[in-house]
Amino acid sequence: MRYLIGIDAAKAKNDIAIFNSDLGLVRKPFTVSQSQSDIQKLAKSFAAMDGDVRAVVESTGRYPLPIVEQLSKERIFVSVVNPKLIKQFGDNSLRKVQNDPADAKKICRYGILNWDSLREYTNMDELRTQLQLYNSQFEFFTSQKVSVKSNLIALLDMTYPGVNQLFNSPVRPDGSEKWVDYAELFRHVDCVRSLSLHAFSEKYRHFCEKQGYHFQQSKCESFYASAQDLIAVFPKNAQYKALVKMTIGNLKEVITHVETLRAAMNEIASQLPEYPVVMAMKGVGPSLGPQLMAEIGDPIRFKHREASDRLCGRGFGCQSIRNPESREQQCFQDRQPAA
Repeated sequence: MRYLIGIDAAKAKNDIAIFNSDLGLVRKPFTVSQSQSDIQKLAKSFAAMDGDVRAVVESTGRYPLPIVEQLSKERIFVSVVNPKLIKQFGDNSLRKVQNDPADAKKICRYGILNWDSLREYTNMDELRTQLQLYNSQFEFFTSQKVSVKSNLIALLDMTYPGVNQLFNSPVRPDGSEKWVDYAELFRHVDCVRSLSLHAFSEKYRHFCEKQGYHFQQSKCESFYASAQDLIAVFPKNAQYKALVKMTIGNLKEVITHVETLRAAMNEIASQLPEYPVVMAMKGVGPSLGPQLMAEIGDPIRFKHREASDRLCGRGFGCQSIRNPESREQQCFQDRQPAA
C-alpha cells in the first residue's frame, strides 16, 4: 500500500494529513509543533509505517527545513514542491481561505496523483536552499552598505566636499575603498590645510604605507591645493568627528558582512554541478555567479530553453547547464557577425 503524507509547514507548527493510494484519508488531519522532540517522534512513526511511504512538503521558505531534514534522516522519501504547483492543482482553493488542514489534504491529493513524477529532496536541494538564504542576507546587507555609504558622503560634503571623488582606485577584494580610509584620517578640510605641504605629505605618505596604498607626490600636492578653496559648512569639532567616525565604522562593519557572505555564497555554489558552466559565462564572476544560481535554483526543472530565458531574460537554458559543449557552441554562434 502506498501512503502519502502531506505537510503544510508554518513558523510554529506543521499541519499534516495522510492519504492512501486510493485517496482515502488514513487519519484525521493533525498538527505537530515545530519542536525537535515532536518532529523526531513524528518522523519515527512515519518510518514505522508498513508500506511505501512518501512525504510532500510545500516549499515555504525556511519553515519546512526542520521536518524535511528529520524525515530524510529516517530515510523517508521527501519531495519539496513549489507552492505554485499546489495552488494550480485541483480547485485552486489553497490559500484562498486560511484552512491549514485542508491545505495539507490538498497537498496529499497532489502527491498521490503525481506519485511517479515526485522528485526526492537531496543534498543538492539543501545546498540550494542555503544559497538562497545567504543570497537574501547578501542583498539585505548590500542595500545597507549603499545606504550607509550615501549617508557618509552626505556628512563629508559638510566638512570635506568631494572627498569621495579624489581617488579612482578599484575596490579591494576585502571591500575597502581608499577614499573611505582617507576620509577617516582627513575628515575635515582643516585637517589638510592646517598643515604645511611638507607635513601633509609626510602624513599622507605614512597613511599610504600603513594601508598598503601607492603613494604619489603629485596627487598629494593636488589634494593639498584643492583643499585650500573648499568650503566646510560645519566647523572642525569633536561632535562632528565622532559622527563621521561612527558612520565610517558602521560602513566598514557592513562591508565585512557583505564580503563574508560573498565568500560563503561562492563556497556553497562551488559544490553545485552547474557552477563551472555558470562561472564560464561572459561577465559572470564570484559575486554574480552564486547570485544567479540562487535566483534560478535547480536548472533541471527547466524543460526547455525558453523557460529559463523567461526567468532571467537571456539564459542558456537547462540543456546547456547539463551540457557545457552546447553552451560553448551557442557562445560561438553569438559572436558570429550577422549575415
